[in-house]
Amino acid sequence: MLTYETIKLPQDNEVITRFRKDSFIVSFGNADDLKIEEYIRWVEQKASEYPDGFVLVKKNGETVGQLELQAIEYEEKRIGYVNLFYLKPEYRGAGFGSYLMEYARRFFQREGVSEFHLRVSSTNEQAVRYYQKHGMKQIKQEFNGKVIRMEGTVSPR
Repeated sequence: MLTYETIKLPQDNEVITRFRKDSFIVSFGNADDLKIEEYIRWVEQKASEYPDGFVLVKKNGETVGQLELQAIEYEEKRIGYVNLFYLKPEYRGAGFGSYLMEYARRFFQREGVSEFHLRVSSTNEQAVRYYQKHGMKQIKQEFNGKVIRMEGTVSPR
């Protein structure tokens, strides 16, 4: 069973930095563009605004993943947005992602949005397939084709 705990800084600095770096490497081949101090400040601010959205995912006390979820304005409407959907490599492809997706949809439902977006590297075919399997659709390419914006739906309460 997975549990979700609000990210607490500074004690979680090391783990969130490690997970974010890995997500950059998987997506873009390196973490050169990751600005650690800015990222930590941003997470601290967002975790206070969305404590149930900025969470570490734990299994039997071990931190195995991280979610960064919030509500934003996009094209003049309020939507949910996934900034990070992360599982440690050894937990990928084993069904755990479905629990994270379910958690995200419940979070967005509580936020009162009917859709949510995320961006995924266009070269991360495994992630694109995963999101499609969970009902998300590609809506456009961004950043000169480096990322794909995907959209998912949220059931009403």
